[in-house]
Amino acid sequence: MAGPLSHIRVLDLSRVLAGPWAGQNLADLGAEVIKVERPGSGDDSRAFGPPWVKDKDGRDTEDSAYYTSANRGKKSITVDISKPEGQKLVRELTRISDVLIENYKFGDLARYRLSYEDLNKINPRLVYCSSRASARPGPIASAPATTS
Repeated sequence: MAGPLSHIRVLDLSRVLAGPWAGQNLADLGAEVIKVERPGSGDDSRAFGPPWVKDKDGRDTEDSAYYTSANRGKKSITVDISKPEGQKLVRELTRISDVLIENYKFGDLARYRLSYEDLNKINPRLVYCSSRASARPGPIASAPATTS
């Protein structure tokens, strides 16, 4: 049975906690969610264990249970957005997406011409969702989130 968001495509550039969880909720409601991960390491939350996902023989894998649950129902691709060809691929996916989720530090995606202002020119109907620890503008806008 198709969910209420089965007509929506989401480009998920998020990693760690709030962003992937938002994408998970959209996938649970039927959206097609395309998760973009870094080459080599993927989403940081792959290492947020224990608990770890077990393989068929009951041994721990390198994927945390959190990562698996927060990214269920998503398609996953590896893209290096620091490279021009990776940036081009994200722009092409933006053109055919309805929603983009990201939780990079403020200004990080602008370095790659993947900011809201850049991607809105490609797809003016794109809903661009940013989830970050600090608002913009402000004295700590470019600082990463931390836990204490």
